Amino acid sequence: MAQISPVTGRYVTFDVEGATYKVFYLENGTGQPLVCQHTAGCHNHQYRGLLEDPDITSDYRVIAYDLPRHGKSDPPENKEWWTEEYQLTADHFTKFIVAFCDALELAEPIFLGSSFGGNVALQLALRYPDRFAGVIPVEGADYSPGFYLDWWQHPHANAAQVCASGTWDLMAPQSPTPDRWKTWFYYSQGSEAFKGDLYFYSVDHDLRERLGEIDGDNCPVVMLTGEYDYLTTPEDGKRTASRIKNAEFIEMKEIGHFPMSENYPRFKTYLQQALGTLRSKVPARA
Repeated sequence: MAQISPVTGRYVTFDVEGATYKVFYLENGTGQPLVCQHTAGCHNHQYRGLLEDPDITSDYRVIAYDLPRHGKSDPPENKEWWTEEYQLTADHFTKFIVAFCDALELAEPIFLGSSFGGNVALQLALRYPDRFAGVIPVEGADYSPGFYLDWWQHPHANAAQVCASGTWDLMAPQSPTPDRWKTWFYYSQGSEAFKGDLYFYSVDHDLRERLGEIDGDNCPVVMLTGEYDYLTTPEDGKRTASRIKNAEFIEMKEIGHFPMSENYPRFKTYLQQALGTLRSKVPARA
């Protein structure tokens, strides 16, 4: 018998810094908004397990969007974007996320982001602490240099294969084989934007001297890092959390850099722990 998913997809159109974006997002559930950012060069399919999980969607309105140039979200509608090199910056990234939340009129959202989404979660806690009830940086850190490389788009390489294959050894060997191959497949579709995303991840993002400015009482921070992640290691996550006021760090065992897609059932247990920790910190914010 056919099964119809409860997840729905919509477009919302809004402006950021004079550019008009038509952004695709998936959502399911009711309650406090949980806004989900995919990893660099990917799209919101990574969150399908979370979007279809009644244990989460019974309490949270889960919203997973495609960043412009990713998935079903096009580049800006009113600019000759093809005449410019795409280089994502912290300033634009954070303004986009806030504009998206404003466009959907989200009250007290929690932000969940992985990899470069984990890094931008830290940027949001620094720049817009009053706009979010808390942030969950997954596989994020204060600084992650070294991955903004020309050969991600080298004409002698199959860029889609290069970007996809780069994910394989970042996943835990315990993760289910079908889910590892799905994660690989997602990355084979997003190679054009990957290098520009990594400009933010490895060049523009650097909070080493600013972590002390993040107020974990006002915008609670719970960081999650998989033990098999060698880009932003558990040591990086723990160090970063230790320098943020009232932040928490959780190491995720038997999981790698793409926890929500490579092994959602295992990731779920840590996500529930993080959400519970955030709930306990809400009175401190109030």
